[in-house]
This record gives sequence, C-alpha cells and structure tokens, in this order.
Amino acid sequence: MSSVYHINKGINKSIEFKGLRAQYIGYLAAGLVSLLILFFVLYLSGINMYICLTLIFGGGGVFVSYVFKLSYKYGQYGLMKKRAKGSLPDYLYCRSRKVFTFLKKAS
Repeated sequence: MSSVYHINKGINKSIEFKGLRAQYIGYLAAGLVSLLILFFVLYLSGINMYICLTLIFGGGGVFVSYVFKLSYKYGQYGLMKKRAKGSLPDYLYCRSRKVFTFLKKAS
C-alpha cells in the first residue's frame, strides 16, 4: 500500500512562457487585448476589414517584438528597478539637524 508522491521542483520559480518571464507576460496579454479592442472599434467604425487587419497585425508584430526586446534587455526584475530608480528624487532638503541628532540618541 505504498503511495507515490510527485515532488514539484518548480516551487518559488517565476512563471515563464516562450521565453517571457514575470511581468512581461502580463504586458503582452494587456497589449494583445488592447489590439483586439482596437480592431473591434476600427471595424465598427466602417473601415475596410483588410486595412484593419493590416494595422492590427503590423501593430501586433511590432508590440510583440518590443516586449521580447524589453524582456531580453532588462530581465525579470530590471524594468521594475529602472522605473523605481526614475521615481527617486534628485536631492533631498534637510533644513534642520534634529533628525540626525535624534537618531544618535535613539541608538
């Protein structure tokens, strides 16, 4: 009566799909859904179907290649780090020394 248990070796690994990792899968999905909505709007506005398809496939190809390029260039967390670094202030104002003297007294 022995049982066979399979051990999941992929615990704590980020998800990967066709070489895309982490948040880039979400970016790709959001972009493709937005292209689908754009096709819907263009088609309902009366534009010729072949023009709509040309625009959507062209834009989709450019978008997919751009997401793969970002994934290759920045890696799993690099794009988030770049955005976080861009939101840092250039300098901080400190008009008083009280903050630093309080730190010395507390420790």
